[in-house]
Amino acid sequence: MYRPDAGELHAARERLVTYSARLLADGLAVGSAGNLSMRCGDLVAITPSGISYDDLRPADIAVVDLAGAEVDAAEVPSTETPMHLAVYSATRAGAVVHTHSPEVIALSAARDELPAIHYAITSLGGPVRVAPYVRFGSDGLAAAATQALAGRRAAILRNHGAICYGRSLDEAYERALLLEWLAHVYRLAQAYGHPKTLSEAELAEVTAEATRRGYGTRRSGAAGRSGAAGRSGAAGGGQ
Repeated sequence: MYRPDAGELHAARERLVTYSARLLADGLAVGSAGNLSMRCGDLVAITPSGISYDDLRPADIAVVDLAGAEVDAAEVPSTETPMHLAVYSATRAGAVVHTHSPEVIALSAARDELPAIHYAITSLGGPVRVAPYVRFGSDGLAAAATQALAGRRAAILRNHGAICYGRSLDEAYERALLLEWLAHVYRLAQAYGHPKTLSEAELAEVTAEATRRGYGTRRSGAAGRSGAAGRSGAAGGGQ
């Protein structure tokens, strides 16, 4: 592992500020709720506690080491720093996004799992588990979240929100958007009766076909931007 230089950390801080503003615009959080982080070598840049995203500046982003010790923090690091660090310890995540999105929170209060209502859930690793309720900011929540993430790239936290990770901040954020969309679709489907969901075999078929086609992989030199499915892939992303 390596220690990033000042330029790399500044770039990470700028990206976290940009995506923090998107949390509000995309309805994934309100006020200063939720938090985001990026891993830079053996350090983690993470949003601070209690600062509205509308007021957030790059200098406000805290930097901690993998044990949670403050390295460069003008503001108090997020109360959910233990959960972010636990995800980095358990996975190859390059970024973690924790949201308080309404569809996901509503589902967390009524279900133990978000089932495979659409094949795009393969990019999250399959049906998304709801972790049991544990107080915010605690080591217990960090443990519950990482347990629910086993074999997955997203988990729902009961009466709280969700946590997603990816190789990049872009990928982690797109997964958070996808998770909220899937929860919304599932709620709509229930209005029509008992929703039919996809089986493990059907999801495995989707994953195999996406791999065969190189789904979500751009041709060399291709221009333009891809959407959520293009960035994460129907079954995209590794652990």
